[in-house]
Amino acid sequence: MNSSATAPGATPGSGARPGVARAAAVLDLSAAELAGAELGGGMLGGTVLRGAVLVGADFCRAHLEGAVLDGSDLTGASLVKAVLDDASLRHTKLDGADLGSAELSDTDARQASLRGARLHGAALLGTLLQGADLTRASLKETSFGTVVDKHTVVQGLSGSVYGPMTVERDGRRDEVGGRAMELWLNGRGADVRVIDPDARGITYYAKIGEGCPRSSPRGVVRRRFLDGVSYDEAFTRNLRWEATEYLRLYELGHNEVDQVEITEAEVDAFVAAVTAKIGEQP
Repeated sequence: MNSSATAPGATPGSGARPGVARAAAVLDLSAAELAGAELGGGMLGGTVLRGAVLVGADFCRAHLEGAVLDGSDLTGASLVKAVLDDASLRHTKLDGADLGSAELSDTDARQASLRGARLHGAALLGTLLQGADLTRASLKETSFGTVVDKHTVVQGLSGSVYGPMTVERDGRRDEVGGRAMELWLNGRGADVRVIDPDARGITYYAKIGEGCPRSSPRGVVRRRFLDGVSYDEAFTRNLRWEATEYLRLYELGHNEVDQVEITEAEVDAFVAAVTAKIGEQP
């Protein structure tokens, strides 16, 4: 079966990319051979992909809310900014997959394999990870509000996270955060730093390059946190802070413009200069 399959009676959306199924009815692609499929941006909520071969597939920005991917093979797949809320990933293979900035709220990933997966900036809130294997997975400012148990493998798991998480043991669930969360994870072979919620704030960056030094950058961006979730914004010619993907793209290696962290005072000076310059224009 190819990636252009459509449920009987379903009509693909007029703006669909080739290979992207946009069905009104539930699409069942169980056991489909879709290795390397281009499904980026696909509206695949509720799609059944149980046991499908999706090695190296592109699900960047795909909507997979409530999708069923139990037992599927997503080795090396790109799920950057994919929405997997309420999806079922039981026994799913996600080894080496990139889930940067993906959303996995209330996702069932029990017994899933995430060996070497990249979870930078991902939101795992209420995600079930009992028995999951996160060996050598990489985290960075990841919202790790997961449910784990003694069978969850975290050997070599590394990076920074926001807690708390929930530990299931002896028939009960205990919320664990801060130092206790670090001890639980690192005592099982991880190297994880739990970010102090009181230390969260706003981090500012300047876009620099040839002819645009730190003192006179091309632009400024900021990252702020709310409930463990990061929000990136740039100060624009509209003289306000507006959402930007610059920092995410930079982290993924897609931006050629360099950056440097700067102080709030430097940002204030830049904003004042831009505001004055635009105010002088007719």
